[in-house]
Amino acid sequence: MSGATYLAYDYPLLSAFWTILIIFLWIMWFVLLFRVVMDIFRDDDLSGWAKTGWLVFTVVLPFLGVFVYVIARGKNMGHRERAQARAQQDAFDSYVRETAKGAGGHTSSVDELARLSEIKARGDISDDEFRRAKELVLSGHGPAEHRGPYASSTGR
Repeated sequence: MSGATYLAYDYPLLSAFWTILIIFLWIMWFVLLFRVVMDIFRDDDLSGWAKTGWLVFTVVLPFLGVFVYVIARGKNMGHRERAQARAQQDAFDSYVRETAKGAGGHTSSVDELARLSEIKARGDISDDEFRRAKELVLSGHGPAEHRGPYASSTGR
């Protein structure tokens, strides 16, 4: 028999489980290390010197540095991560709103009706003018009309 065949017999199942466990623990260790390093850079409360100190501590003595960081500052790691995720989501929502609002420079019928209601509430237009403007907007002939290449044949 060849050497490769003997290798399968010399590596029992329990050793395979231990190998898988060790690989899993190393992967988890690197995930924790990267999360700590990212949290060091994310934290706005730390000064530049404090960030440098924690980073050097986690790089020079990684096991001790990461464990001390998690014990000392781990309580707020989740708060900082949620705050960053919330800020990113708010920025994305704002971008989508601005893009949708500025698409072609047209406003929707709802926006146009809200604007007309505000003008009427200020007293700048009469009830009759408001009613006529509202009919124009709802009929699709007002300023809110937007007929692009994807408009249906019925005009709505």
